[in-house]
Amino acid sequence: MIKNLILSIYSGLCIGLGGTAYLSSDNKILGSFLFGLGLFTILNFGFNLFTGKVGYFVNNKPSYWGFLGIVWLGNFIGTFLFARMIALTRYGDTLQAKSNALCLIKEGDSIVSLFILGIFCGMLMFIAADGYKRIENQAGKVVIVFLPVMVFILSGFEHCIADMFYFSLAGDFSALMLKSLVVITIGNSIGGGLIPLAWRFVPTRE
Repeated sequence: MIKNLILSIYSGLCIGLGGTAYLSSDNKILGSFLFGLGLFTILNFGFNLFTGKVGYFVNNKPSYWGFLGIVWLGNFIGTFLFARMIALTRYGDTLQAKSNALCLIKEGDSIVSLFILGIFCGMLMFIAADGYKRIENQAGKVVIVFLPVMVFILSGFEHCIADMFYFSLAGDFSALMLKSLVVITIGNSIGGGLIPLAWRFVPTRE
């Protein structure tokens, strides 16, 4: 349990790195690409990221949700720590202002919208995480990780762990924030499980 929690905290820190790079870039395309470094680092070092693990609930026992709960909590701790540390730097005010603007959009959105955007992001994150494991070519690993990240950011899809970072950086710990985060988490979970669920109907897949 402690090991999984620590690996999950490290993932949260990595997402904080990616989120900071994204917020620091005036070019949205470049920023979305740089965000991908966070996920690539997580997969390369074997850290635990909720959105990279949740899709496998389809083929696991119900107890797997206990593991996912630890991962979610660890990711939250990691993103919170990174956000509060970066807020203390000379870039803090600028990054907090940008993060606050993002949070206002999310909190002003409807539950249905957040849920659907979470589903699509969950699908993309499973594609990235599972693709990284299956593709042996190193260049292919880079493409399968960075491309889905760019797509989810440029499309405005919702990633619960990235949002943990944005909310923490903005200092927003309201009930509305928690509600949004829960809805997005559920959406990510369902989206992540769609492809593994489909595989059950494709018996020729190895």
